[in-house]
Amino acid sequence: MSDASKIRKRGGGRAGNATRRGTATIEQMPWRLPINTDRPTEPLGEEGVLAIHDGAMRILEEIGIEFLNEEALDLFKQAGCTVNGTNVRMGRDWVMEMLGHAPAQFDITPRNPDKKITLGGKHILFGNVSSPPNYYDLEIGKKVSGTRAQCANLLRLTQYFNCIHFAGGYPVEPVDVHASVRHLDVVYDKMTLTDKVAHAYSLGKERVEDVMEMVRIAGGMTEEEFASKPHMYTNINSTSPLKHDVPMIDGCLRCVRRGQAVVVTPFTLAGAMAPVTMSGAVTLSIAEAVSAIALFQYVRPGAPCMIGTFTSNVDMKSGAPAFGTPEYMRATQMTGQMARFYGLPMRASGVCAANVPDGQAMWETSNSLWSAVQSGTHMVYHAAGWLEGGLIACPEKFIMDCEVIQMIQRYMEPEVVATGPDDIAFDAIKEVGPNGHFFGIQHTQDRYEKAFYQPIVSDWRNFEAWEVAGAVWTPERAHRLFKDIIASFEEPPMDVAIKEELKAFVDRRKSEGGAPTDF
Repeated sequence: MSDASKIRKRGGGRAGNATRRGTATIEQMPWRLPINTDRPTEPLGEEGVLAIHDGAMRILEEIGIEFLNEEALDLFKQAGCTVNGTNVRMGRDWVMEMLGHAPAQFDITPRNPDKKITLGGKHILFGNVSSPPNYYDLEIGKKVSGTRAQCANLLRLTQYFNCIHFAGGYPVEPVDVHASVRHLDVVYDKMTLTDKVAHAYSLGKERVEDVMEMVRIAGGMTEEEFASKPHMYTNINSTSPLKHDVPMIDGCLRCVRRGQAVVVTPFTLAGAMAPVTMSGAVTLSIAEAVSAIALFQYVRPGAPCMIGTFTSNVDMKSGAPAFGTPEYMRATQMTGQMARFYGLPMRASGVCAANVPDGQAMWETSNSLWSAVQSGTHMVYHAAGWLEGGLIACPEKFIMDCEVIQMIQRYMEPEVVATGPDDIAFDAIKEVGPNGHFFGIQHTQDRYEKAFYQPIVSDWRNFEAWEVAGAVWTPERAHRLFKDIIASFEEPPMDVAIKEELKAFVDRRKSEGGAPTDF
């Protein structure tokens, strides 16, 4: 019997029949900005780092990057780069000088200053799934096009879980809302349903300008206050190989000029859009990323920028993208070394190629998340809710991923490896001796409630106890929890006047037609 069939049979898909667990009774970890205490995994020796750097610089000097944005071409000419049509070649000395302006660490402050995040240093932060056009949950039981209601529910999960630190793009693309006004509706939902750091798509000047204005309004800021420091960010992908398109570069230029953060993430698939060797794919990715970051630093030295990695491989039998592979993990670790070489904060992702929230989904996502830990990543995009290589958003997967993220956060807590006298516990060991046990002694009684990680969706009972309780599989448990969270969700507070101003802005921009589209 399928998970969807079991849901319908038991009524688990209806909130009224689920066990009421409410906000207060779900024991998730508190809000915190995790610190990655481990040394990064560095598969490259010094000569390997220099080889990738030299390869990336040779690409920029000898091959060049195509910039389709006319303003960018004019700026490169002003900077003394070689511009031939849309091809831009730039010397390594200039590139390194520009990268030297970029901060190694910066903060982004959303409308709730208590949810400020720090990107850089040893911080590792996690965000929700962003941009899938399709949606799947166990109650529907099939892949469907995304809607605004589904998008809003995923935003509610984004707000609810303390281990999710920022709200990425649309958690699922709401195709029931016309593309000209989609950004207005979704960002309104994002501003009212969450109080965490938000993202703007760089898909035309109207969209990015609208989102910046909505973030400003939601934060109750003047223009000067908004532009004084980062309050949001945008993330762009290059068009691999060797190309940056018009709207994404335009959006980034608009953001950096108003003091907002930019993430540049080439999407390079080894064997398709990049060389089949992982070192070659990483080299290409680095060249594409630093070419754009150098431009943004030329426009505004010190602009908050991050280098992103989305380097994986394809299935050479079918051409389909693969994620969470050994090659993906190594590429992420290698990019981490390069990010440290350039002194840039880094973005990676929590991704998988699985089509449903099953075992494959979790081992691939776990590989992806742990490669982010190993690489010293600071921002983990798509950390919760991603399926089918980014084509499906799934609430059950979102919650299952949050379990893994919480485990990673617990793994990083300093008390886990503390070595003080009470932690070494010599007296407790002496008290128990060779013939007793530690369950009942005072040392255990004083600590047992917080001694170990407590799961939110994992079931640690033995088979017989699990079977007697209904033999509920993990995705079904996650589905029930999803329904429970949505039923008990409370919006974060927002001043009534600010909410009215935000709504008035949305209404005005809709009356003006929103953003132009081709359809």
